[in-house]
Amino acid sequence: MATSKTKTPTPAIDIGIDAGDREKIAKGLSALLADSYTLYLMTHNFHWNVTGPQFNTLHQMFMVQYTEQWNALDLIAERIRALGHPAPGTCKEFGKLASVKEVAGVPKASEMIRHLLAAQETTARTARTLFPLVDAANDQPTADLLTQRLEVHEKTAWMLRSLLEE
Repeated sequence: MATSKTKTPTPAIDIGIDAGDREKIAKGLSALLADSYTLYLMTHNFHWNVTGPQFNTLHQMFMVQYTEQWNALDLIAERIRALGHPAPGTCKEFGKLASVKEVAGVPKASEMIRHLLAAQETTARTARTLFPLVDAANDQPTADLLTQRLEVHEKTAWMLRSLLEE
């Protein structure tokens, strides 16, 4: 006796945000994910390669920063998925989407701090650009995520900037 196997269609997303807004927000979050991933890699690279009189302080600080950044990547990607879109996940995609630029070579410790400061601020600006769209779409979960990310990036930028003061 043959049975017919019909595939049940996946239910449409009905969370109170229209499909067009969800797509625009997901694209913005994809740029944030790309900046965040690039920042994560930069921070981890500098953790591995920092040298000089501030070695221990910077090595530990960078570890705290890249660990926090690593955990944030999942939150951003999962929000993109919850909005019904695939999250970018390759270096090629991140390279196209990121406004944070990779650093060539191994800079001196003070230059590492300057690069990380710039990358933290760039990532904060990327997050901030999404608020008008998120607010208009009444997307509180994304607004909450963005607020949390901004708090981390702005605080980290302040701490890095403080290291450069004389």
